[in-house]
Amino acid sequence: MQFIILAGEYSVYRFGPDIVPAVDFSALGFFCLTKTSDEVSVVCQSGLLDGAGRTEGGWKILKIAGPLDFCLVGVLAETSALLAKAGVSIFAISTFDTDYLLVKRENLGSAREALERSGHSVSCCPDEASSPDCQGARGKETRV
Repeated sequence: MQFIILAGEYSVYRFGPDIVPAVDFSALGFFCLTKTSDEVSVVCQSGLLDGAGRTEGGWKILKIAGPLDFCLVGVLAETSALLAKAGVSIFAISTFDTDYLLVKRENLGSAREALERSGHSVSCCPDEASSPDCQGARGKETRV
């Protein structure tokens, strides 16, 4: 599989179940909002939202190059097992086309090494290629 490191740093915001933050989606590259009866969780670039009850920052996103067919089995199971073996915790998000793995910035190097050691490729989107997080990543020219 091919993984692409998205530009920027991300945070996970937790709001109460009756609070949906106002956001201008047109300016955002990656944004995920999930509402349950218990909470509203938002994942987006750090510093964009105020008023959350809790915030967990410092995440980088690894996008699995897609689209992935719905009949594929074990994509998240395989990658999460590889990263768990390397001691890397993940926060996973799935969309219609693909999966995204959030890893803490300080674990990005370990995650990249574990994935590449297992035969996967890890590249950076053009906006992230000059970042220290992408030094040593293969395929920096990959476009998202």
